[in-house]
Amino acid sequence: MAINASGGPNRVCLVASRAGRNNKPLRGTQMLKRIALTILLAVFALPAAAQNWPPKTVHIIAPFGAGSTPDIVARLIADQLGKKYPDSTFIVENKAGASGNLGTEAVARAAADGATIGVSIGGPLAINTLLFSKLPYDPAKDIAAITQLITQPSALAVNNELNVKSVAELIALLKANPGKYNFASIGNGSLSQLAMEAIAIKSGTRMLHVPYTSSPQAISAVMRNDAQMGCLPAISVMVQAKAGKVKVLAVSTATRSPFLPDVPTLKESGIDIDADAWIGLIGPGGLPKPLIAAINKDVAAIVKLPDVRDRLAAQLMAPVGNSPEEFRAVIDREVERWTPVIKAANVQVN
Repeated sequence: MAINASGGPNRVCLVASRAGRNNKPLRGTQMLKRIALTILLAVFALPAAAQNWPPKTVHIIAPFGAGSTPDIVARLIADQLGKKYPDSTFIVENKAGASGNLGTEAVARAAADGATIGVSIGGPLAINTLLFSKLPYDPAKDIAAITQLITQPSALAVNNELNVKSVAELIALLKANPGKYNFASIGNGSLSQLAMEAIAIKSGTRMLHVPYTSSPQAISAVMRNDAQMGCLPAISVMVQAKAGKVKVLAVSTATRSPFLPDVPTLKESGIDIDADAWIGLIGPGGLPKPLIAAINKDVAAIVKLPDVRDRLAAQLMAPVGNSPEEFRAVIDREVERWTPVIKAANVQVN
């Protein structure tokens, strides 16, 4: 019997080979002892990395400021991990800057021992490779994808004075007045800009981009009519929409949001765009697979807990908790999706 738990030669194989050189058949008691020893050695041959997680202190890096959506999700995960592992401490660190690149780089440069993980979004993990002339890390090599945590819709909102009630009416207005109207975003190269640029490309219309530094600022600009529209995180839009201060025409996700079942998607409205605002859990690129699997198992289960689902729902977020491979595929699709939009709209950051 040869059990090779680590994928290479080990002590278990030596035991088996020695038995093979012994021409005398093993008796019942000897055989049982040999089997027991083989099993014991196989257990010790398994990678120990997963057994060592979590360490005494785990840092969870959020690449945006306190109160941001990634920060909220990071603190929710840290709280639940602390309950599961009371002997360990889980600390959320905010490292904001450079469109999320600063905090994501901090994860990429950390020791690959499970003591530092982080949350990040599509920008630093995918889109920024298309926008920045040089990133201080390679998301494909320096980042380990652990699991996608949540998905969140963006909502296309317009100023009430436009007097449009559907995406079709908005497109007709834009076509009749090329370049007359502005759209607000939460920054150059942000998903909120790319979604609107994609709408313009798909519909053959032209709008002017006005970047702001946050969702509240952007939706306030739409309410004031400084900008006439924006495709912004739904959580920042719906409060104002319910108060009658803006009109929501569509959501950006591929299917209708369970939180906004009466709002059609852009695809349903004739604009073939899928702009999904998601957040994922990441680690350093060299993180061993057993550690990735252990963290994935814990956190994927956490986001699906009833209490956690309720708290996410309050932010219009739906839990995901997929595999590392599935999360990596999500990241790769973001690059494929936005490359033609960025080139066609000539979106640049530096």
